[in-house]
Amino acid sequence: MCWGEARVRTQYTRLWLATILFVAFNCFPAASEILPPVAGRAPRILIVYPYDERIVATTVAGEALRSRLIEATNSRIDLFSEFLDLSRFPETDHAKRMGEYLARKYEARRPDVVVALGKEAAIFITANRDAIAPGAKIVAAGFGSSTAEKIGLPKEVIGAFSTFDILKTAEMARRLQPDARHLYIIGGSADFDREWLASARAALGEFAARYDTTYVEDLTIDEFVDRSAHVPRDSIILMLTIFKDRTGRNFIPREAVRQIAATASAPIYGPYQTYVDYGVVGGNTVTFDSLGQTVADLVLNAIAGRPGQDVDAPQTYFADARQLQRWGLSLQNLPAGTIIMHQKMSLWQEHWLVVTATFGVVTMQATVIAILLLERRRRRAAESRARIHLLEAVHLNQSATAGALSSSIAHELNQPLSAIRNNAEAASELLRGRSPDLQLIQQIMVDIQEDDKRASDIIGRMRGLLKKRSDIDWQEFDLNDVTSSAIQIIHGEAERRGVTLKATEAADKLMVRADKVHVQQVVLNLAANAMDAMSEVARVRKTLTFITGVSNDRAALCVADTGTGIPEDCLPSIFEPFYTTKQAGTGLGLSIARAIVETYGGAISAYNLPEGGAIFRIDLPLVKRQEEPE
Repeated sequence: MCWGEARVRTQYTRLWLATILFVAFNCFPAASEILPPVAGRAPRILIVYPYDERIVATTVAGEALRSRLIEATNSRIDLFSEFLDLSRFPETDHAKRMGEYLARKYEARRPDVVVALGKEAAIFITANRDAIAPGAKIVAAGFGSSTAEKIGLPKEVIGAFSTFDILKTAEMARRLQPDARHLYIIGGSADFDREWLASARAALGEFAARYDTTYVEDLTIDEFVDRSAHVPRDSIILMLTIFKDRTGRNFIPREAVRQIAATASAPIYGPYQTYVDYGVVGGNTVTFDSLGQTVADLVLNAIAGRPGQDVDAPQTYFADARQLQRWGLSLQNLPAGTIIMHQKMSLWQEHWLVVTATFGVVTMQATVIAILLLERRRRRAAESRARIHLLEAVHLNQSATAGALSSSIAHELNQPLSAIRNNAEAASELLRGRSPDLQLIQQIMVDIQEDDKRASDIIGRMRGLLKKRSDIDWQEFDLNDVTSSAIQIIHGEAERRGVTLKATEAADKLMVRADKVHVQQVVLNLAANAMDAMSEVARVRKTLTFITGVSNDRAALCVADTGTGIPEDCLPSIFEPFYTTKQAGTGLGLSIARAIVETYGGAISAYNLPEGGAIFRIDLPLVKRQEEPE
């Protein structure tokens, strides 16, 4: 019957896919078919639009047509488009000038097929075909077969007819508003608008008789808006088209719908899909994108020389869920098969595949996480048991070290105790005299205090060496301090064995993070082994050297001796448990030392010195400190 407008919408494309595929694969050639050239060149297709590019209906159909043709021919086609702008320039002279202009424009590039989108375009190209495209095949679309007969469309013109049945839109409105008593039909003042109104009167005669019916026409846009805002609530408003109002002002129909619907006091219905999003509840229509696809298949047949026949484009009901909610209209009353736009579907309805996949992934991840947590728990339990075993082994090793050093420590402790006793006896003797030398007695008391502190330090080192703990005491300390402490503990034993102690410490602090007592125990073990290794060496050659420094951003501590060295075949195995070269050794000292060092992220190694003797090296990570701001 007539053209409205259209808006490209993804939802319509999806929902009409089945219809398009059915038409395409059952009535027309395959999309991948390559068409034969026309006289050794690509076929030329001219698409004639009746209005300007703002009218979305023809634009949507035209774009669908172009896309289909380009796909079907692998772009081996020449496409041309012309906009007649007959809505804003309906004068006969304008159409005549456009015919003359296009005749000269295409004089050297005559089209093989001309597509007329809309009644006005069909009338124009029929009248001017001999001048613009002599001998070309004509495909017309966008109006009904009755209109084709009315305008005298030649029989050789192939039509893709679309009937916009306003009665079906009215029936849909009655289903949604069964209690309505008033009916308003709105149309503009353009020739197209008046033809629509005349068709509506003919189609709605029996239907309108059931209502208090009013045709609202030939008004200004402001009068249309005001009239619609004051209709009774129990009214049905059918919106046709407004290309012009009474003043001659031009409109895009859907923009006129927007203004009217914004303040309307009753639901509005319309026969065009392009009215969706502009305030209509719904209607019955032919979708323009599917119509464009249908026209494209007729064009492909025409180029290929196959006989063509007229086709009726399918119709459907559509509704806007937001407007249904606005007016309190029930979805249950919609005709079967209605396309519902903007319906808020549940997450499951809209994305069931994604939800199912996500649920499966989450379930799998949860299972993996549970397994990992269980393994983590088991690993932590194993680490805890290993730490306890390590602490027990360290404690036993500490006790063994203390036992080995007991005679030396006893001798060292005996010195301050003997000094205290002698000083006490001397002070007592002085006090028995008639004139005691108080200054001398005071000095004696100072000596007693110093010897007491010395004895206390020895006992404190022994207590630290023998103390059993249930966990690691993490702390930051200077590795140089550990070296000094170890020397203090073993110096008595070194003197007893005739071993000279030397120390070369780094100038800067070597801050590491570990258990200080454990690291000290490693150093004591290495020192005790070194002194054992020098037991057969002459007294003048017995030297035990401690060296600290930095190597590859790690703190290093070396213990070197001048003993007999380590047999080369024993070097790879000396840190293995129960491996020993001593007759009375347990083989646990060095393995415990390695376990301690590795617990704190370090490493321990052993080498023979070229000049004789061995060197053991401990490497521990340095504590990274942030630079202080300037």
